[in-house]
Amino acid sequence: MIKFDKVNKVYPNGLHALKNVSLEINQGEFVAIIGLSGAGKSTLLRTINRMHDISEGSLIVNGQEIKNLKGKDLRTFRRKVGMVFQNFNLFPNMTVLDNITLAPMRLKKLSKEEANKKAEGLLDRVGLLDKKDSYPSQLSGGQKQRIAIARALAMEPDMMLFDEPTSALDPEMVKEVLDVIKELAKE
Repeated sequence: MIKFDKVNKVYPNGLHALKNVSLEINQGEFVAIIGLSGAGKSTLLRTINRMHDISEGSLIVNGQEIKNLKGKDLRTFRRKVGMVFQNFNLFPNMTVLDNITLAPMRLKKLSKEEANKKAEGLLDRVGLLDKKDSYPSQLSGGQKQRIAIARALAMEPDMMLFDEPTSALDPEMVKEVLDVIKELAKE
């Protein structure tokens, strides 16, 4: 599903974040990348959905070399890659339900009713259906992260990328988020 072949990423300031990375991840695999702060974990993830371009090498996702994707092809590709960030990235001025339905309505052209039904199902799945009318400021860190997971799942991606999904959480919140991720991995 994902194949890195001698991938390098060098930032304009000269920082060589990825050095000759070769890695294959098959469909259905659940892979954790562990390393020190600054080791390139986030950069590696961000190259998969083309938030960062690679400098050298080959990166193939679902049989497609992605480094030359542009415009509509790149946007179409990104819809297949779900990404959950360590700092949630929820829109503070929108309810939980609106945060989850925005992309499916705009990008997948779902009706409000279809998007709401899907979002409510996802909220139920992550144990937060009762929070659908809440705003992010009214939620705990663990709840925000589970909402971010539901939002990513709403686009029905082929793969999910989690960038340190528990690093911004209090220790007691970590378990609830990891339980959701483990449940997704089983599916």
